[in-house]
Amino acid sequence: MMLLPTRRRQTGVFAVRKRDISWREIESMVSRGRFFVRRCLLFWAVVVQTTTCSAAGLPSLETVNGGVMHEALKNLPAEFDDCQEIIFVQRGGYTDPHWYANIAYFCDDKNKPAYTRGAQLCKLNLKTGRVSVLLAADAGCIRDPKVHYDAKKIIFAWRKDNSAHYHLYEINVDGDGLRQITSGPFDDYEPEYLPDGGIVFVSTRAKRWVGCWKTQVGTIHRCDADGANIRALSCNIEHDNTPSVLPNGQILYMRWEYVDRSQVEYHHLWTMNPDGTGQAVYYGNETSWGVFLSCRPVPGDDRVMGIYSPGHGRRDHYGWLSFFSTRHGPDDPRGLEHIEFSWGKPNLADPWPLSANAILAADHNKSRIIIAEKTPDKYTARILYEIKNNDRKWIAQSPRPILPRPRERVIADRSNQSSPTGRQVMIDIYDSRGARGVKRGEIKKLLVIETLAKPVNFSGSPDTLSFLGSFNLERILGTVPVEPDGSAYFELPANRPVFYVALDANNLSVKRMQSFTCVMPGETMTCLGCHDTRRHSRTSFGDTGRIMATQRPASPITPVPGAPDVPDFVRDVQPVLDKYCIRCHNTKDRKARLSLEGDMGYTWSISYYSLIMRNQVADGRNGHGNQPIRSLGSSASPLLGKLEGKHHNVKADYADWIKVWAWIEAAAPFCGTYGGLRNGAQQDTKIGVFSGPAQQIIQKR
Repeated sequence: MMLLPTRRRQTGVFAVRKRDISWREIESMVSRGRFFVRRCLLFWAVVVQTTTCSAAGLPSLETVNGGVMHEALKNLPAEFDDCQEIIFVQRGGYTDPHWYANIAYFCDDKNKPAYTRGAQLCKLNLKTGRVSVLLAADAGCIRDPKVHYDAKKIIFAWRKDNSAHYHLYEINVDGDGLRQITSGPFDDYEPEYLPDGGIVFVSTRAKRWVGCWKTQVGTIHRCDADGANIRALSCNIEHDNTPSVLPNGQILYMRWEYVDRSQVEYHHLWTMNPDGTGQAVYYGNETSWGVFLSCRPVPGDDRVMGIYSPGHGRRDHYGWLSFFSTRHGPDDPRGLEHIEFSWGKPNLADPWPLSANAILAADHNKSRIIIAEKTPDKYTARILYEIKNNDRKWIAQSPRPILPRPRERVIADRSNQSSPTGRQVMIDIYDSRGARGVKRGEIKKLLVIETLAKPVNFSGSPDTLSFLGSFNLERILGTVPVEPDGSAYFELPANRPVFYVALDANNLSVKRMQSFTCVMPGETMTCLGCHDTRRHSRTSFGDTGRIMATQRPASPITPVPGAPDVPDFVRDVQPVLDKYCIRCHNTKDRKARLSLEGDMGYTWSISYYSLIMRNQVADGRNGHGNQPIRSLGSSASPLLGKLEGKHHNVKADYADWIKVWAWIEAAAPFCGTYGGLRNGAQQDTKIGVFSGPAQQIIQKR
């Protein structure tokens, strides 16, 4: 028998108690590890069986026109005086509960699509009440329409009846002039016109999968008006969504990420220039909030308006109509204001503000198009159109006014597409919220780590990558120096998501970034320090008036001697345990009450499982962002101290110590390759236990 910690609820927190447990029970616990992963990490999801809308019975013009509320068209708000018509889409609703799972197919069955079938692109005349159908898709789908600045054209995503992919199309507002813009075996969707004549959109061209679910990832791309010169603006390994353009010419969009933290908390607003440079938080990323979707500027106001989709987001991008403001900083709770209607907060989607007092939106619960109107106390809903006889369970989405509007400021391209690198300038790592409590001179270097996209998927879980830990692998690129004044200036590989770990003189972690950044080719990006509030700027820079790091060329990233780039537990860590630990921690000598032998359980080795369960590694699993200093990584991991002479005089040499150090700083994975994602060897059943051979379609892949 041996003792292992278990958890029990005690006065609102978890307390540790010990109980006897057999080795057979340990093996059973390890073998059920995948079940624990699925239940703990995907407790909010359901097993989805995607349904399709029948192509038969697309709404006729008589039915469509019967849904117009003619009385509501009288005495419209003044903001609609010059608006003769609006467009909208009516289509089948999505069935998967995740806001992003509406493209391509689920990884466990290529014949089970995530998209819906059946749609119409419609135009409503606000003067006559007449609805015309500009384009219909019987078995395909239409989504995400936007009106051009000149109010003569509409761009949208269309999945044709015989296609599995969305592509971008453009059509005149009278229904003529249909043309295709993009093509290929990818999904292109959520387009937006750019003031420079280009188009920004979301695309699956990066060829990656969601780390914690079964569907593909879409990230920000751009192209010319004719679809030429497509290039990625984002290197996110998770989803970007719903780009729009701010008055200053920057792109506003939702970015989802979970570097060393929870996968269901951080999907907030970011900005970038139309060339992808200058990526920065606009609002959020520090606080656990919902998903911020379909946000765009409010005319005559310094706020943006969009949808706060509660929790981990809702299908069809619906949630609460909300204002977002940066007046008090990029994450101050005062900047988030939910709009209250007379009956509460309805489930709305796809808002288009004509002002802060008149907003077009889709009412998801009632399948209708509304105008949210400001009254002295609260907002009221004027219903313009409602789907009648809705046996297909269609929804009305994406109402847009056909109104000319001024172009936003044009920002010149600052990138150099021929350059393989960019540069980062950090002004003062100590002058920021993230470094509170750190003494000047304590930080000697930055560890640069790349977070790796998931190129293949079989279950939507970490599988053998980790036990309730990271969903993604991390690659150690190396270190760069930090000057005595806290400044740093260094080169970065372009278009790759990286984050930094501040290290002390002993190479121990002081502060982890818990977010990622990237530079475009040829870009020089500047930041103040860790988790900058953007509410103040530096006015002095020491005796010379200049920061030290920029008085020299940019530092190249220096590889860490002896450290594996993508650590693997069996290859890199288990030999160290065999050398220093298993003489006591083995199955024969029960005095140590813990085995660190490398025998394999069903999913992980006994040693890996034991180290994780005994909290010997601090890897930020499912925690919140911006953790305190020295609370994550090598400084907070007891295992590393035990190899430094603090545990029965066991002292590892550098060659062994650095491998364990690298493994911890790279999020302590078990398997150091995405090739370990079961390779389709077994399948995910409805209760989440991998217990049988894969479906034939997976085996063929």
